[in-house]
Parts: sequence; C-alpha cells; structure tokens
Amino acid sequence: MPHMQDRAIEADAVEVGAVAAAPGKTARQELADRCRAVAESRWFALTVFAVILLNAALLGVETYAGLVSRWHTGLRFAEHVCLAVFTVELLIRLGAHADRPRDFFKDPWNLFDLAVILTTFLPVVRENTTVLRLLRLARVLRSARFLPQLRVMLVAVVRSLPGTLSFLLVGALLLYVYAMVGWVFFSHEDPQHYGSIGRAVLTLFLLMTLDGIGDAVHSGLEISRWSLVYYASYVLLASFVLVNVLIGVVITSLDEARDMEREQEREREGSRDPDGERVNTPRPVRRERFRAAEDDELLLARIAAARQALDDLERDLAGAGRPGP
Repeated sequence: MPHMQDRAIEADAVEVGAVAAAPGKTARQELADRCRAVAESRWFALTVFAVILLNAALLGVETYAGLVSRWHTGLRFAEHVCLAVFTVELLIRLGAHADRPRDFFKDPWNLFDLAVILTTFLPVVRENTTVLRLLRLARVLRSARFLPQLRVMLVAVVRSLPGTLSFLLVGALLLYVYAMVGWVFFSHEDPQHYGSIGRAVLTLFLLMTLDGIGDAVHSGLEISRWSLVYYASYVLLASFVLVNVLIGVVITSLDEARDMEREQEREREGSRDPDGERVNTPRPVRRERFRAAEDDELLLARIAAARQALDDLERDLAGAGRPGP
C-alpha cells in the first residue's frame, strides 16, 4: 500500500521532529543536551585519549633521574595540565547526566573515573608520592573507555575472577596432595627438592609449566619406577586439565562481557527521555511498527467490506420477501 508507506514516513518524520524540537525544556535538560553533545563528539574523545597517552608518557619519563632534574618544572606543569583536562572531562560527563544523575553512577567506568580523579585531590594522597604515581598510572586504564575491544577484555578479566579463585583453590589442593606424596616417597633420596613440604610445593609448582620435567622424571626413575606414574598423573592433571579449565572460565567470561557490551549498545540506541518516551528508536523497530500499522489498516478494510456485504445481503432478502404489484 503506497499510501500506508507515505503515512508511515510522515509519522516517523513527525516523531523525530517532535523529539528534536522538544519545546519547554528545563535548565537541567538544556545543560544535559549541551554537555552530551560535547561528550559524544569525536574531537572530545580523541582529545581525552591523547591526554591519557601523554600522561602515560610523562610517567615513563619520570623514571629517568637525569630528565627529572633537568625538566622538573615542565614535568610538574604538564602533570597539572593533564589533571585539569581530566577534571574538566569528568565535569562534562557529569553535566551530560544532569537530567538523569542516577544513570551516571550505573556505569562502572564512570565510577572508576570519578574515584581516580577525586582521590587525586585528597591532601593525604597528594603528599604521598608513591600513591600519587599509582593513581596517575591508573589513569592509563581509562583508555579502555575509548577502545571497545580493550574494554571487553577488562570486563572479561573482572568477571572471570570468581572462577579463577575456584581454579586457584583446586590447584592449591592438588599441589598440596602431590607434594605430600612426593615428600613421603622422595624426601630421603632427593632432599633438595622434596626435603620438606615447602620445597616439594615449590618443585611441583615449577613443574606445572613443564620446565625441567625431563630431568625430574630421570631423577625419579633412579629412585623408583613408580615415579613415572607420579609425574605423568601430575602433569596430566596440573598442566592439561586445570589449564584447560582456566581457559574455559576466561572464554566464558569473554562471551558474557561481549553480550553485556551489545546490550549496552542496544540500550544507548533506544534510550528514553525523562518523560519515559523512547527516542532514537532503531530503524528495525520503526519498520515493525509500520508493518503492524499496515496490518491493522488491512484488517479494518476487510471488516468494513464484510459489513457492507452483510448489509447488501439483508436488503436483497428484504426485497425478495416483499409481495409484487
């Protein structure tokens, strides 16, 4: 139906125009719109990313004592400039959420940026050079905000921490059991590696990477042929089973992080305004709306045609039953 397509396009234009116009905005909404336009601009993101790289370069330069003594004033000034830029960036991002302050605190990256910047201004932190340098180093991680793939990787690492903790507990239990068995069988013949539980754990921990496993097997065969079963079972469990379990945990966390990133992208595309109306609706959603409108129009047309046919049938029946002249 061409007229339905035209009507759908007109409805879409009216909806977009109404959102664009949005008369009667409050001061907070006006501030949020202006700050959001700046925060979402490409030049703003590139500027902040360049300052983050500059901050990382300054940290590297400060590791050279000669350069620090020669350019002490310039390095301090550059560090203050970086802090000022980061503070202005944070204020702009806060202003972009002036109409919806809670949304700012729902983003973990916003909380990270807020903690890093605000902590720098604390008197106790500014007097401690080591803590201040660690905070400046933490600013380098803020580059993940502008690199989606790096952001996904960091989120995956954080989400894999519970599974990694379980992996470490199982690995520690396996090390302790095999260390006790090694101490029982090899402590007298090989006290250098199995003389105590600590030495046995250290030896097996190094063998987990398969470094020196050949020498360990040869030394064990000189003591007992059963040592081959001991080392083979340990390598199978520690180096293959546990490592594959850890890889599986990380891959699962990576998939979950990618799903979270896609969900956030969909939420940003279909964000809502303060009145609860959806704005910036994706095109597939609009097409579904237009298709539903066409189906409704077609259904109404068929109902009207059925009613007209019933009326005609009723008139014909009434005319047939009337006596002739």
